[in-house]
Amino acid sequence: MMYRNGAFVVDTREGRLAQVIGGAGKRVSVRRPGGGQEWEVPFSELRLATREERQAVGLWPSDPSSGLYGCPTCPELDAAWREANARGDEARAGDALVAQRRHWRAHMRAGGTA
Repeated sequence: MMYRNGAFVVDTREGRLAQVIGGAGKRVSVRRPGGGQEWEVPFSELRLATREERQAVGLWPSDPSSGLYGCPTCPELDAAWREANARGDEARAGDALVAQRRHWRAHMRAGGTA
């Protein structure tokens, strides 16, 4: 199993939560979520972070209606996508999905804020 870039994992050697940024061979490059110093970890020393671990560091909303990181824009974008889907408007649904994903990536670049 390979971890995709952006996946949140735990370096089991130290119990540190990290985000995958690349990898080659048997080593994976990771960094703290949102940026910071990078380090390499043997693939065998990683596991996927649990929802509870992500929530503990603010990477999973404790109240899903509040959006990722408690962001007020996240639920608005999700509602726009759901509404367009419910109406069968594929063009608007596509636009809303792109906006939602761009916003999510902004969270990742900004270390938890967009």
